[in-house]
Amino acid sequence: MSELTFEQMLEESLKTIHTGEVIEGTVIDVKPDEIILNIGYKSDGILTRNEYTNESNVDLTTLVKPGDKMEVKVLKVNDGEGQVLLTYKRLAADRGNKRIEEAFNNKEVLTAKVSQVLDGGLSVVVEEVRIFIPASLVSDVYEKDLSKYAGQDIEFVISEYNPKRRRYIGDRKQLIVAKKAEMQKELFEKIKAGDIVEGTVKNVTDFGAFIDLGGVDGLLHISEMSWGRVESPKKVFKVGEALKVLIKEIDGTKVALSLKFDDSNPWKDAATKYAVGNEVTGKVARMTDFGAFVELEPGIDALLHVSQIAKEHIEKPSDVLAVGQEVIAKVVDFNEEGKKISLSIKALFAPEVKEVVEEEVADDADVVSVDIDAVIAKQEAEEE
Repeated sequence: MSELTFEQMLEESLKTIHTGEVIEGTVIDVKPDEIILNIGYKSDGILTRNEYTNESNVDLTTLVKPGDKMEVKVLKVNDGEGQVLLTYKRLAADRGNKRIEEAFNNKEVLTAKVSQVLDGGLSVVVEEVRIFIPASLVSDVYEKDLSKYAGQDIEFVISEYNPKRRRYIGDRKQLIVAKKAEMQKELFEKIKAGDIVEGTVKNVTDFGAFIDLGGVDGLLHISEMSWGRVESPKKVFKVGEALKVLIKEIDGTKVALSLKFDDSNPWKDAATKYAVGNEVTGKVARMTDFGAFVELEPGIDALLHVSQIAKEHIEKPSDVLAVGQEVIAKVVDFNEEGKKISLSIKALFAPEVKEVVEEEVADDADVVSVDIDAVIAKQEAEEE
């Protein structure tokens, strides 16, 4: 019986390996782009950077050190140079596939860091499995610029799982919608018309501002932004600004808001300040063909009719007045219920003294005094 040579005994002591087999190895050397492992085989195993991770340009010496134990998968028993080609990334991906499948079946919420911002969405990696989140499923509102998500940890669920096509789709939108629905329900249970609540300016348009009340967006219309006039909401409010607002009305899921608080209502003491006969000062705010509107204070405009602007007849207010011009006038009518005030500059002037008209009677040369009141009444009727 022949004895085995040392080489034969050594070879028989070494295990056999097969392509696709999962084995354990010990790191014996690490280079920036390559890891060498002792896998208990006649040849060492080679694990390249591309087969270790999806991250490009990473230095492997910062991730692995000699003596580390690793589970790897055999790609090729002989790479052509007598070495065993290994993969860690694909083994992790296989395990990741099972993890993603479980999450898909259980509708589990996953958390991962955004690794790439693409033209059509976001890319995240879960246990070496790349998951794509389309732009339409990133948020419940359209977002043109997704760059703010780069490097952020985000939550999502798997909405599509197709390992054959390596198609894994994530959905963040449904989580946001569900959370907002819950917050909306809680909010509507505790708010009512007349409440003063805190909110944050979410969007500003030409007609108003949308205020986030915490799951519900309320509309602050331009007409409710101030007791006075607001020309442009965009000049008054900024996105992200915190506000205290009054809930004016709730209609289903629509909430109308206001900044017209009762304690700042300029009409509350207007009856005293603008009583008929009072002289007031204001600025011309705007003009029409029939008169000028004078702002007495923010929230209170009074009408100065064209017939009350001057003693003499004028065709239109712009002939003698200009927007922004300060005027002094007398209050001639006050309607608190209709919130209407009428002014007159003409009323500031004292009536002209009428000359006594004498009529000479030819027969007896007697002088007869004309009824002054009758003359004045006739003149006023002609002026009107």
